[in-house]
Amino acid sequence: MKIKWFGHSAFAITSAVGKTILTDPYEPGGYNGAVGYSPISISPDIVTISHDHSDHNYTKTLKGNPRIINQKGEYEISGIKIKGIPVYHDTKQGKERGNNIIFVYEVDGIRLAHLGDLGHTLYQKEIDTLGGLDILFVPVGGYFTIDEKQATEVVRQLKPMVTIPMHYKTSVLNFPIAEVDKFLAGKKNIKRLSSSETSVSKETLPSEPEVRVFL
Repeated sequence: MKIKWFGHSAFAITSAVGKTILTDPYEPGGYNGAVGYSPISISPDIVTISHDHSDHNYTKTLKGNPRIINQKGEYEISGIKIKGIPVYHDTKQGKERGNNIIFVYEVDGIRLAHLGDLGHTLYQKEIDTLGGLDILFVPVGGYFTIDEKQATEVVRQLKPMVTIPMHYKTSVLNFPIAEVDKFLAGKKNIKRLSSSETSVSKETLPSEPEVRVFL
């Protein structure tokens, strides 16, 4: 499969047969220009939305007629299995920022999880459900989500082979959140990619856990 980062929490996961999942699409120019990432110009087959904020749910300009999933539950679309697991956007069971959905995908024999705007470390029931991950997309910027310390704990809880940080401050994202380097500090096996894309297969998964950071 191929994984492409558009920015923030938006990724395209494209299977070997060309089916594409888009995660948490943002509104370009949203929040009075704070979201400076470019428009997403693909035609996904499936769109998953972790929660109803415009930096995660913007589908108005997407091409094609994708199946949009924004609820918990189990789905199978074009041979891709998807499970939505309800969690919270804060540490007070949703009282501050509401709910959030973790999505687990089974694509080309690989299990991936996108944590959306997770606001807390995981409970045991969630760890049990999410166990056996190959790839984890984890927010690391703090303030609206878990911070670098909590994200490190979530990675420890889930033990993915590939960790992909997301939802952090960049030169085109003017949110009051931390840059990715705070999460990377002290980590081993960091792979800084030279582009916004990477390829993964069951056969080429790393033998030791690693962190991949997109350009």
